[in-house]
Amino acid sequence: MEQERVEKAHHIVVLADQGQGHINPMLQFSKRLASKGIKITVATTLSNAKAMKAALSDSMISLESIYDDCSEGGVVGPGGFRGFLDRFQTRGSTNLTKFILDQEQTEHPVKCLVYDANIPWASKITTQSGIAGAAFFTQSCASAATYYPMYCEVFEKTPLFMPSFPFMTGLPKLRFPNLPSLGSSTGRYPPIIMHMLGQFDNFEKADWVLFNSFDKLEEEVVNWMKKLWNAVTIGPTLPSFYLDKRVENDSEYGFNIHQPNSSNCMEWLDNKKTGSVVYVSFGSAANLSADQITEVADSLRQSNIMFLWVVKPYEQSKLSSDFIKETSEKGLIVTWCSQLAVLAHHAVGCFVSHCGWNSTLEAISFGVPIVAMPQILDQTINAHFLEKVWGVGLIAKANDGVTASEEIHRCIREVLEGERGQEIRKCITSLKELAKEAIDTSGSSDKHIDEFISQLDPAYFRHRSN
Repeated sequence: MEQERVEKAHHIVVLADQGQGHINPMLQFSKRLASKGIKITVATTLSNAKAMKAALSDSMISLESIYDDCSEGGVVGPGGFRGFLDRFQTRGSTNLTKFILDQEQTEHPVKCLVYDANIPWASKITTQSGIAGAAFFTQSCASAATYYPMYCEVFEKTPLFMPSFPFMTGLPKLRFPNLPSLGSSTGRYPPIIMHMLGQFDNFEKADWVLFNSFDKLEEEVVNWMKKLWNAVTIGPTLPSFYLDKRVENDSEYGFNIHQPNSSNCMEWLDNKKTGSVVYVSFGSAANLSADQITEVADSLRQSNIMFLWVVKPYEQSKLSSDFIKETSEKGLIVTWCSQLAVLAHHAVGCFVSHCGWNSTLEAISFGVPIVAMPQILDQTINAHFLEKVWGVGLIAKANDGVTASEEIHRCIREVLEGERGQEIRKCITSLKELAKEAIDTSGSSDKHIDEFISQLDPAYFRHRSN
């Protein structure tokens, strides 16, 4: 436990959006704040609260259910995803406002609402309740910089300051397949993209704009953002056990969609040589097509390389039973695993990834080179950075949305055995050290978190109200 404490614990409410990739970074930030003496309440749906209860039983974090999605079918209830969002906003905003106002009569009234930027209506609650607000972006700074001009174009806003970076040259087009429907398309972008661009609505009114990144990883973009907003990097938001070890009992994320098969994975990896295993996983949300799964399987079949492959339950039927039999001596297929433990294992030498931002940060923090197979949205931006900017991986190029087995095999071989692979390992080892440095004592992210806390005093709020 960290030694420094604020004199009297302030109260922060954290409002996370749906999905494992959104919830876990905000939970980790909550744990970091709680370790510094801040009272934390995580506001979420009833189903998420139930799922997180056991994992957070020993922490200083409280859970508050603001919407009973269990009785209304969640995202598959009436109206689908659109219906869920509407109900969550209507009932969630009412219940959250009431909770915050009720806390005014307690020993620890709420001082600040940290909300996922994908929930723009949360900013109105801060205004109505008279508390500070912090918009939390669970994507990279570069992704936000890419989306911002798109937002200005779609909603006919005058850009405050347009980004112009060399690394944006050559960015691939964003892909939109396998996204939930929010209605019929009537303009240039699908409705789901219009919803995602809504993260920029009102966020310029936020007291802080928080990013799960660190200064030296995206320095140029961070400096640009600071010209527009009070942008603050507070990452990487990995469990403390894998970085600075300053937060007690913090070795796992607090939320899993699928049940991990951790012991089986670790026992299997323990018998493998250092850097000899390819870890393949496409995250919690991506749903690979049958053609793409076949190509991944063929790339692993034609290689003598050991592999650990996460094939989610709903993808199992797309995988040939012959493949499992043919590769049983060199591969292990699981429905889910503790990715943190796997990437931290000495046997893993390469990560074939969809390049979701959490997976990207984890690979960097553990120093594991990446073969990038982005599927949708900001994953293409992250993959571009991995290869073109940071030099810590290779993009396995797709043709008509599917990456061929030969291309996947080529990239894996190059990362593990080629000259390019040697340079990649040097680059990612350097970034690994910078990631640990950022969150450790007096690192850039650690300082930013302390500065954020220091502003939660009465004098600050009196100044803000004036």
